Amino acid sequence: MDPTTDNAGYAGDPARSRASLEALRAEIAKAVVGQDPAVTGLVVALLCRGHVLLEGVPGVAKTLLVRALASALELDTKRVQFTPDLMPSDVTGSLVYDTRTAEFSFQPGPVFTNLLLADEINRTPPKTQSSLLEAMEERQVTVDGTPRPLPDPFLVAATQNPVEYEGTYPLPEAQLDRFLLKLTIPLPSRQDEIDVLTRHAEGFNPRDLRAAGVRPVAGPADLEAARAAVAKTAISPEITAYVVDICRATRESPSLTLGVSPRGATALLATARAWAWLTGRDYVIPDDVKALALPTLRHRVQLRPEAEMEGVTADSVINAILAHVPVPR
Repeated sequence: MDPTTDNAGYAGDPARSRASLEALRAEIAKAVVGQDPAVTGLVVALLCRGHVLLEGVPGVAKTLLVRALASALELDTKRVQFTPDLMPSDVTGSLVYDTRTAEFSFQPGPVFTNLLLADEINRTPPKTQSSLLEAMEERQVTVDGTPRPLPDPFLVAATQNPVEYEGTYPLPEAQLDRFLLKLTIPLPSRQDEIDVLTRHAEGFNPRDLRAAGVRPVAGPADLEAARAAVAKTAISPEITAYVVDICRATRESPSLTLGVSPRGATALLATARAWAWLTGRDYVIPDDVKALALPTLRHRVQLRPEAEMEGVTADSVINAILAHVPVPR
């Protein structure tokens, strides 16, 4: 049965919603090989109403991953290729003069969708990058003084290339902080790459997900029921203090010039809560916090130049902090 055809029958059933969201991994695996952590991160972001920064070299299926997720959730998706000449109105939409009515009418831009793939976001100037800020934070677009709400769910999946920086405009820290998660998309293992080539040799077409067998296994009703269940997931005072201690430790690290803000601490608590629910618990444990610490915090810290020259990375600093901060019992 198509999960979107009988919303009333299970919209309030969190167990069925969890099973449907867990089925996403198997469904997306029909199109994308070996990217389970990224799939999980995107689902966590949807549950938390957050946005995701995807970092990986070209050709590791970042675009295909987002398209497959949209198909498996039966959500609308659009893609914008960010270039140096892209204007803010190319993303948000603009007022267009209608000669028949002699009036201006609003033509929505690609941001009016459920999943927006902002491809190579760091290749467009800050003026255009900032056009997404209101959409990401307020979930609306204001044109000519009129706010226009975006659909729900709404997620921005922005990609950037980690190895080619010439002609790019690095995202400022304030904008990076708007992303709930930063997910790294690695090159596939040898066996995964063999599987990819075998699929292509057998006729797999990444532009035709239906032919690949990707079908909707969950819908907006599942997502809404899941969000309600996540909001009821219990968080003990000890877990809250653990999250605060981790974030405060980043502000005191000698390797960092910028630590995690209170917004980052709130984000870590939210993602740990969503992960706890996805794994079948109605309460958060320290392992949930540890599991989401890297993707939630790595883009919210800034390394000292001397530490960077010594080969220190944001991930290594966070891992060291996780190893030293006392774990509640």
